[in-house]
Amino acid sequence: MIMTDTTVDIDAILKLLPHRAPFLFVERITDIVPLESGTGWKAVGFNEPYFQGHFPGFAVMPGVLLVEAMAQTAGALVQHSLGLGAGSKVFFMTIDKARFRRPVRPGELLRMPVKALRRRGPVFKFEGKVYVGDDLCAEAEFSAMIHDGSEKMA
Repeated sequence: MIMTDTTVDIDAILKLLPHRAPFLFVERITDIVPLESGTGWKAVGFNEPYFQGHFPGFAVMPGVLLVEAMAQTAGALVQHSLGLGAGSKVFFMTIDKARFRRPVRPGELLRMPVKALRRRGPVFKFEGKVYVGDDLCAEAEFSAMIHDGSEKMA
C-alpha cells in the first residue's frame, strides 16, 4: 500500500529509519510525492558532536554527512511511500557526482530535495541537493537497496 501523506514529522521518521542521534540527519520531510520526490529538513545545531573536531574555531558540517542526510531523506521517503517501518533497512550501494559548493555552519537550516531517477526492484537511484536558503551547498546521485528483513542477505 502506497502512503499519500505529504509531510512526515520526526516521530514518523523515527519509525521509518533505524538511525538515532547523533546519526539522524533528517527531522522532517515535506512535499512528498510517493516514490518520486520529497524535501528533507534539518536544523544544524551548534552542539552537534562532529563540530568539536571539524573544525575547531571554524565549525563546518562534514560533506559526507551532507550526503548521508540526503540519503536518509530518500530512504525515509521510500519507506514511507511503501508503508514500511524501521524493521526494513536501506543500504547505500553507490554515490556518484558528489559536489560540495559551500560550507554548512552551525545555526543553518538544511533543505534537501531528493528525486527518484529510477527503480529496479528493491534498488532505487536518487539525486539529491542540499540548500541553505537559496544557496546550493552540496549535490549527489546515489543508489540504495531496500531490504525488508524478510530474507537473509547474501
